[in-house]
Order: sequence, then C-alpha cells, then structure tokens
Amino acid sequence: MRKLKTSRQPEILGAALAIADERGLDALSMRAVAERVGVTPMALYGYFRNKDELLDGLVGRLLTKLSPDDGGGDWEERLRAIAWATRRLAREHPSVFPLLLFRPSVTPDGVKVVDRLYQALIEAGVPDADVPRIERMLSTFVIGFAISEANGRFAAGSNETRTRRGAEAPAHQRLAGHLAASDWDAEFAADLADLMRIIRPV
Repeated sequence: MRKLKTSRQPEILGAALAIADERGLDALSMRAVAERVGVTPMALYGYFRNKDELLDGLVGRLLTKLSPDDGGGDWEERLRAIAWATRRLAREHPSVFPLLLFRPSVTPDGVKVVDRLYQALIEAGVPDADVPRIERMLSTFVIGFAISEANGRFAAGSNETRTRRGAEAPAHQRLAGHLAASDWDAEFAADLADLMRIIRPV
C-alpha cells in the first residue's frame, strides 16, 4: 500500500467515479475506493471523513464539467450551454448523474457552477428575490430530462407502452399521433426555448 500525497484528492474522486460508472452507486464504498487507489481505507479519511463527503465531492467533480471557466457568451448562451452539457453528462455517467438531483452543491467547485447560473439570471434581468426560484426551476427541468433520457424512460418501448395504456382514454386517443416522440434533441431545444421565454420577461 502506498501513501497518498496532498494532491491526490482528484485521484480519489476519479477512482470513485470509475467504480460507480462500472458497478453503480451501491458498489461505492470507502473500502472499494481505497482498493482502487491502492491504499488502506484509513488513508482516505484525511481527504473525506465519510461516504457522504465523498459523494459531495463527486457532485462537485461532475459539476465542473458543465461550465467553461471563460464564461463566454451572453446569459442565454451560457444557460443553454450548461443545459446541453448537463444532458451529455447524464449519458456519460448514467449511474452517478442522479446525485445532482438528490444532493446539494456544497463543494467549492459545485458552488462555482451554481453561482454562474445565478449570475446569468441576474444578467437576464431576473429580480434578485426570484433568482433562486428560477434557478431551481431550470435546473430541475434539465436534470430531470437528462435522467429520464439516460435511464430509458424516453426509449421506444416506453413510447409504445404510453400509447397502449391510453387505448380507452379520450385524451390519449386524441393525442395518439403525438405521443410517440422520437426527436429528443428537438424536444429538449423546444423546452429550453420555452424556459428562456419565461426567464426574459421576469
């Protein structure tokens, strides 16, 4: 077993992410991460006091992938860029991605991304008192859409089930030709456009 240097926190999070990607979040433990890194479990506790802190670190690690440091573009371009990056992230890490919905952003990296969302909404003219609410609305939609897509809720089989289950329901019958959506890029873009229209006049 080797000792961890002070700069090894990214290595620990990388190992945790790899384990969760390969075997799911249930397989993630301090012992499993220590084995992957090649140290004793006790060596990890100087970096993360428990599994909760490790999961918080994973949330921060994921969030750093969502927003470039340069912050280029106007507020709407930045919000759209983060939204599309979030969707890509869900596809890359479907087992770990739900952490973004279930855990708050408490690490410096995570807080930095949320602060960029706040800043974009402020620049859009959203009153300060409404910024947290609008950010939650936007983030919940984007993360929820991305999770649904990555976990198969929008798969072709789900569309068929949706159509069959409403065979006797009047509204389902009326909408039968529209229930089996397939262009999720177009739908995501349209949903974002609707949200941007809500944000602009606030």
